[in-house]
Amino acid sequence: MEFKGFTKTDFDTFQIAGLDERMEAIRERIQPKFQTIGQGLTNDLSVRIGNEMFLHIAKHARRTVNPPKDTWLAIAHNKRGYKQHPHFQVGVFDDHVFVWLAFIYELPRKAEIAANFLAHFDEVVKLIPENFVISLDHMKKDADSVANMGKDGLRSALERFRDVKKAEFLVGRHIAKDNPLLKNGPAFVDFVKETFETLVPLYLMAF
Repeated sequence: MEFKGFTKTDFDTFQIAGLDERMEAIRERIQPKFQTIGQGLTNDLSVRIGNEMFLHIAKHARRTVNPPKDTWLAIAHNKRGYKQHPHFQVGVFDDHVFVWLAFIYELPRKAEIAANFLAHFDEVVKLIPENFVISLDHMKKDADSVANMGKDGLRSALERFRDVKKAEFLVGRHIAKDNPLLKNGPAFVDFVKETFETLVPLYLMAF
């Protein structure tokens, strides 16, 4: 299957009422696209990182009532799971696509990782382009640009990630659903690869 991009129908998936109905649409519309682009992205990251990486596609298995507001693929060095490890994500909300390097609250070493980022803060600042965005909670759509946050805001985000048990740190890019890039499959994949390439040094710093 060739990836031709995301469509209005993909984003409309998140307007479907009911857990079973929305999950069926996610499985039919979005997950095949994740499978198509995910393996290539996984192979590319394996080469860049020098370590075998594994593709995971969100199953939303814990949900029993509320339908998911977003869905994603994740790429991690662990074959069995990704949430307890630094990982890369591509995912879809109803109004945008996100491309993240994600450090989420399940990460057992998150305080240690945050402390290392803060100890090498000037290097971290150089690694993250100003047009990238930061999120402190993967469940929310909100993200702030690095340019808008400034050094002080970025430092505060990392301190919160270190000190607050449920705090998270996600860095990457958002693409609005009406951006023509999303309709051009090859161009979108190149965009994701370029984003991940930029973030690989930060990923490696976490280890």
